[in-house]
Amino acid sequence: MKSLNFKKIDAFTGNGSTGNPAGYIRLDSPDQLTESEMQQIAAELKGFVNEVGYVNSEGRGYYLRFFSSECEVAFCGHATIAILYDLLKNNGLSHAEHEVNIRVKAGELTVYNCLADEDAVFITAPAPQYLDCQVDLSDLAEALFIKPVDIQEGLPVRLIDGGLRTLLVPITGLDTVLFMHPDQEKLCKFCLRNSMDIVHVFTSETTYPDNRYRVRVFAPKFGYLEDPATGSGNSAFGYYLLAQNLWPRDINLEQGPDRNSPNIIKLKQIGKNGEKFILFGGRATTRIEGIYQLHS
Repeated sequence: MKSLNFKKIDAFTGNGSTGNPAGYIRLDSPDQLTESEMQQIAAELKGFVNEVGYVNSEGRGYYLRFFSSECEVAFCGHATIAILYDLLKNNGLSHAEHEVNIRVKAGELTVYNCLADEDAVFITAPAPQYLDCQVDLSDLAEALFIKPVDIQEGLPVRLIDGGLRTLLVPITGLDTVLFMHPDQEKLCKFCLRNSMDIVHVFTSETTYPDNRYRVRVFAPKFGYLEDPATGSGNSAFGYYLLAQNLWPRDINLEQGPDRNSPNIIKLKQIGKNGEKFILFGGRATTRIEGIYQLHS
């Protein structure tokens, strides 16, 4: 039996929103757990958290790995927000330290400490890959359980990898986004058939005027239908806005099917070496802290 320091932390909380739950295990050494043990824990926690993040120190930074109940995930934005918010605020990292370097399977990233000004941490999304996308819109609409006319004309459906291969789908209005309820098995088959990780739907119609878009993110490939608050998928959305020349300024996104209490994700952009990168950010709330007993 192994005793592990465990926390359940909800990312992107605030203003009455419940956030997105992540499990968080701080490792004493990189070899404290095997891959199969990491996968076992994530499977045991299915329905309790969407992903589990495993963290160990690496030089002056950290190495993070993520597992859903079904498989390892190359990059999990909400779990990264949850873990780094906790590390910066509660676990000995100086509040004066503005930047922290982390490494994930998708690459090396920078975390920005904005606790003093915004009570939030921001993470550089991986550099985008704009992928070929030949999706039949009728097939897509059927998978999402909507009508083809609900997909907005004038904006493209695009596949962008900002950490995960994300299909970006413009939708005509808020009610369509809110009442959308795809069949999990059918949408999972659609994603596997088209080599994509998640499906991100969005509309410019919002509940609150301070927010720019309402979004929802579906992730049946990882063993659950919907992600309530997303980092990687919204990073891809930020790159979508940049590519379509639709980026207005730093923006807030509403996410989820709850009309009046959405989760809030913040997006910024930053220039590095002549390129533009998306930052996504938010705050987090620790719900449970204790010891996880892993049985071999």
